[in-house]
Amino acid sequence: MAKTIDYFFGIGSPWAYIGLEPFKALAAQHDAKIRPYVIPLIEDNGAIYSRNRPEARRAYWTKDLKRWAALRGKVLNFENRAALSDPTPAGLLVIAAIENGADWLKLTGALQEAFWTRGEDIGKPEVRQAIANAAGLNAAELEAFAGGPAAQSIWTSNIETARAAGVFGLPTFRFEDELYWGQDSLPFLERHLNGERLVA
Repeated sequence: MAKTIDYFFGIGSPWAYIGLEPFKALAAQHDAKIRPYVIPLIEDNGAIYSRNRPEARRAYWTKDLKRWAALRGKVLNFENRAALSDPTPAGLLVIAAIENGADWLKLTGALQEAFWTRGEDIGKPEVRQAIANAAGLNAAELEAFAGGPAAQSIWTSNIETARAAGVFGLPTFRFEDELYWGQDSLPFLERHLNGERLVA
């Protein structure tokens, strides 16, 4: 029986960015289908945006991110990164790629790399479109879908699905109704995919 992993993620999450490649590799290794849900943090379930955390916790969060990024072979740019108050438009563009059968994983990685490594402002339509075109996608077509009611409806539905599932932070992986929060939980997901469920 084919394995399916529900993948709850957002373009604005640096953790989703640094965990994307190892997750893709893990899914491919197990011939598992990835079912994507682009969402924001689910505050109703306990998520806390970094800007709302105490300074000591924010400082540790930044250092821990840099440690993990180095381990994953990624570079995170915190000092010269463009301000981006709302990553939703970039997420809607990924939803458009999903719905149009385009390579949404490639677009996701390209948008995240542009934002988190190169400090590009993916909140601007022209920046997003240039990234999508460079990834070999039809940016104009995707942007048109992203700005329409269908994409907004999917975004809302994704949030409701995540809320009902108990998701709060990003990324979160769900396999056989078991949630694994954070890219550092990939070893537990791997064990589960191998048939070893540590906690029933």
